[in-house]
Amino acid sequence: MDEGESLSEAFWGVARRLRHLNRQTMAPWDVTPAQWRAINVLVDHGPLRLGDLADKLHIAPRSTTEVVDDLERRGLVERHPDPADRRATLVALTGDGEAAATAIRTARIAESERFFGSLSPDDRDHLSRILHNLARE
Repeated sequence: MDEGESLSEAFWGVARRLRHLNRQTMAPWDVTPAQWRAINVLVDHGPLRLGDLADKLHIAPRSTTEVVDDLERRGLVERHPDPADRRATLVALTGDGEAAATAIRTARIAESERFFGSLSPDDRDHLSRILHNLARE
């Protein structure tokens, strides 16, 4: 680390590189990071009401509606009536959405392996432990 560079600056430099690589990795599917987060939540949790999806994404319901509208136009998600409450709507991945999620996850894992590949296994373990500890605070 340069003498004038703080730990925080180094961290944000790595975060910027990762964000740029993630955008490049997702470009073939024309999926934004916000859309990817929504897809990923639906993969992990299955069909959700818009409000529940907004809660899991930690964004405003209006923003969630915009993300879902974009994904729906592209055929990656669809809305269904909630069988437990006919006034509510569930958002679910379509077959194309599930295929895109699998392909994007595979591409992101490969990119992550390339990015962190220069680190030794010990350094990767230490970095993982440190980042998980910081994420809990």
